[in-house]
Amino acid sequence: MKLVGLSGSIVGSKTRTAMNYAVKTISETYPEAEVTLLDLADYDIPFSDGRNYLEYEGDAGYVTQTLMEADAIIIGTPIFQASIPATLKNIFDLLPDSAFRDEVVSILVTAGSAKHYLIAEQQLKPILTYMKAQIVQTYVFIEERDFYRKEITNEDVLYRIERLVEDTVVLTETYRRIQEEKEAEYDF
Repeated sequence: MKLVGLSGSIVGSKTRTAMNYAVKTISETYPEAEVTLLDLADYDIPFSDGRNYLEYEGDAGYVTQTLMEADAIIIGTPIFQASIPATLKNIFDLLPDSAFRDEVVSILVTAGSAKHYLIAEQQLKPILTYMKAQIVQTYVFIEERDFYRKEITNEDVLYRIERLVEDTVVLTETYRRIQEEKEAEYDF
């Protein structure tokens, strides 16, 4: 199983901190899984210009192809100005409309206050639905007060990340089994 963690911002440390914990949890709990962490701060991605994602080279080509080949993706995003960052939206724009067909996608959100807890519901989930993702319905919302010196200090948040990882893997395995059973019905 190929799992990708996508840290969707080029600034700040909280989303990356949370994504590091999620990836560590995957590696420790599911050692057979192939895990990749894509932190957009580590890549030079141009703005989408409408080309097919296969035509992009360099960092953009690597990031888009890694996402397209994944079985499951955990998207980590901060909330800026009551919205997802432009860097994350640009990744979605680089991909085709049905980029996440047959992929499970889960969400991890970091925000400065509880006032932004519905941004994932109102902005991110509609985009993922449009792109045909199988979405893990519950997501992890982490506030600034849950961090101290680039560490998550709230035990409940750590538990919720662990549960998100488990839900993502279980849904991915279940979805894969359903697909295999459906394909087995055909004689060719």
